[in-house]
Amino acid sequence: MSTKPLRFTNVQRSTFFATVRERADAHFRDNNLSRHANGAMWAKTAFFLGSFVLTYGLIISNQFSVPVMAGLAALLGAICAFIGFNVCHDALHGSFSASKRVNKGLGLIFNLIGASPYVWNITHNVVHHTYTNIAGHDEDIEVAPGLVRLDASEPVRRIQRYQHWYAFLLYGLASLSWVLRKDYKKFFQPKIGQQVANHPRREYFNLFFYKAIYYVLFIVVPLLVLDITWWQWALGFVLMHFVEGLVLGLVFQLAHVVEGTAFPLPDEQNDMREAWAVHQLRTTANFSPDSRLASFLCGGLNRQIEHHLFPKICHIHYPALASIVRETAHEFDLPYLENPTFVGALQSHRRVLWQMGAGAWTTARQASRAQVAA
Repeated sequence: MSTKPLRFTNVQRSTFFATVRERADAHFRDNNLSRHANGAMWAKTAFFLGSFVLTYGLIISNQFSVPVMAGLAALLGAICAFIGFNVCHDALHGSFSASKRVNKGLGLIFNLIGASPYVWNITHNVVHHTYTNIAGHDEDIEVAPGLVRLDASEPVRRIQRYQHWYAFLLYGLASLSWVLRKDYKKFFQPKIGQQVANHPRREYFNLFFYKAIYYVLFIVVPLLVLDITWWQWALGFVLMHFVEGLVLGLVFQLAHVVEGTAFPLPDEQNDMREAWAVHQLRTTANFSPDSRLASFLCGGLNRQIEHHLFPKICHIHYPALASIVRETAHEFDLPYLENPTFVGALQSHRRVLWQMGAGAWTTARQASRAQVAA
């Protein structure tokens, strides 16, 4: 593989992105709209943050039975995921507000769902958004290396014949890994994707300081104030993170790992021979685009195409942008991938898991037998 930095070369001289960006700019200018949060966005923020405080408070009030607290823990896990989608995600992209201070403050809430906003900024905003679905660069597609195969360039393993069943369990464990392992691993590895790690000194303090706050809130406080055994707490903690991880994992997978999305590789010169924006259209898909519930809960990430093209625009504006992006993509004869429903997208994702696992294993075995016979 070439040691040159990966780059996108617009060999087709596509003007798609310039055109769609100009049309998006005209939408905001002609309608005298801000690209940032409006009243509805602030209302959503208050709703989800209030739900978090209320649910956490109900749990540590010690007024409920263990089964009820388990249900509240599962609900809290879902709320944490929704806060990540609706509040922190926009803030960390700098799209929530025109004020950097507001974005930074809301981004710090990410620590309360167990994740480092600094590490996220590198892995997601820089690496994933630039090198979407490119193996060896986009670490977001490395769900469980060796266990879950999402890219045809990866070797196929025997156990992956069953990944269309067990992958969803692994998605659920992702949040627990994030809180206890992933942030530390990413922070201290030499590179994230192909980005050399060179962290400011204060970020070493922030990583451990905010993790400690999270552990106090979700481990120490419940064990001190609740009339439960340690194993009952452990089950509740795991249940909370399983729900959180499953919600987070499914939204990501349904946006990038469904039928039609590509996993392109660079050429020998380490070039992606297409425009970056065209690459985003080929590697990204929307799901449930017309569902108000999906848009409300997922923070607009059900319109992942619009998000990848315009990450600096608040997700509350994605429905208006969608028609602009769709029409422009069709005008340039480019793909615009959508699954009309969540269930349809989920089924499509499961078929990809089967194709990359059981299907690929069967094909490899048949090819091996044919080679031996020859």
